[in-house]
Amino acid sequence: MTTTFSRRSVLALGAAAAALPLAARSGRAADKPTIRLSSPASETDQRAIALLQKFGPAISGFATFQPHWNATLFKQGTELEAIARGNLDMAITSAQELAVFMPEFSIFSAGYVHQSAAHQVKVFNDPLMAPLKKKTEDELGVKLLTVMYLGRRQLNLRKPKAELTVMKPEDLKGVTLRMPGTDAWQFLGKALGANPVPMAFTEIYTGLQTGAIDAQDNPLPTVVDAKFYEVTKQICLTSHLVDLNYLAISRKLFDSLPADQQAALQKAADDAADFGRQNQLKKEEDLVAFLKQKGLEIYEPDLAAFRSHVQQAFQKSDFASAWPKGMLDKINALGG
Repeated sequence: MTTTFSRRSVLALGAAAAALPLAARSGRAADKPTIRLSSPASETDQRAIALLQKFGPAISGFATFQPHWNATLFKQGTELEAIARGNLDMAITSAQELAVFMPEFSIFSAGYVHQSAAHQVKVFNDPLMAPLKKKTEDELGVKLLTVMYLGRRQLNLRKPKAELTVMKPEDLKGVTLRMPGTDAWQFLGKALGANPVPMAFTEIYTGLQTGAIDAQDNPLPTVVDAKFYEVTKQICLTSHLVDLNYLAISRKLFDSLPADQQAALQKAADDAADFGRQNQLKKEEDLVAFLKQKGLEIYEPDLAAFRSHVQQAFQKSDFASAWPKGMLDKINALGG
């Protein structure tokens, strides 16, 4: 039986779960709790590798880390509800998922808000995040431990650079860019200066091969995995979305731990995130060399021009209506 939870009901569940005694929620032994994590990621995903190699061993002295991959414990997108109900301890969640309950988080799914992996960390650790973190704890019963780097989305085009050099948004005028079908993704494609069209991921290769589309956007690992390099000539490193996840834990569980264990768990989370971050950055760097060997031209455009154009478009849109006043300026000030 499938149960659908409204935003209001999940927030109520989060508050209720936070008020329950730990034993009543999970039946764990008080001396060494089992911390269950549910994620749709596979065991070979960089996030999974980081948690298995760094996080689990680091907390093994006072807790047992029990991850469940490939959405085998809870379906993707239901993990926050499970924590709110008191049925799950940890999750890897996204800004998009958090925005369902707290629309303020939608700012982190907009183009050019995060400038790099290092910028993500600076933003997450800055006092500007304190109100959002507190609201997540108070309303969802979820504590955000650390930020995890997923990668940068780049433009991948059919034509060679000699025929189409993309340095500024106006260079994308008339370029048919495949983007995912939601309104937010389509808006991002338009804000980049292109003519976005929705297309199923499974149709991208043929679309590029036949010329039905001129370009697609994805992180470099996806370009390689899907072999888009076989039907494209260049990659413009726009880095228009520096994607992220948050490692989240039940606030009640975290608060039940003594201070020294809380500090150890927090350090384990940060160390795991940094380990995964460095691995993902190295992978992206290695893939640039691989793609160049495959004959693709790879270059960086005028990122300041793209960032300005995209951010102005978002600020004038309905997407920005839920963003805390002045927050984008504070985030930008942490860049550079």
